[in-house]
Amino acid sequence: MDDVDAVTRAVLTASRLLVALSARSLAAVEDRVTLPQFRLLVVLSLEGPAKLVALADRLGVNPSTAMRMMDRLIAAGLADRQVNPDNRRETVLRLTREGRRIVEDVTAQRRMEIGAIVERLDPVQRAALVDALAAFTEAGGEPTVPDQDGELYPLGWSDLDPRAGH
Repeated sequence: MDDVDAVTRAVLTASRLLVALSARSLAAVEDRVTLPQFRLLVVLSLEGPAKLVALADRLGVNPSTAMRMMDRLIAAGLADRQVNPDNRRETVLRLTREGRRIVEDVTAQRRMEIGAIVERLDPVQRAALVDALAAFTEAGGEPTVPDQDGELYPLGWSDLDPRAGH
């Protein structure tokens, strides 16, 4: 069990660094959006226009909570409502250009800070880190983040619960 404890301590230490990087990347927009609201922007960025119930489900919140978050984002000009062109009785929620820009800016800031840290490692350490983190995220059921042009989980989280068998 000693190796499990040592790895657990190392991952906890690394997670503190990653949380700090995430917080710094969000600092530039904290006057405009809360972390839960930003998370909603990320979901809309990744999945495109969605109905309120689907957003609430994806975020793991009640529809009334998702509606309050959306109302604030709409008031801030970061999201809007549209009639669903496939079903005129439905409303879908989507990002505005400004909402998309915020997601892209925060993601770029986080990528830049992580890249600066990774550059300090020698190539052997980088390769070992890629292998170790890939194994760790696979064991946890987290999808991988694609290359720089990809958009899957740009902030490095998934709402899929690996214990639920997703």
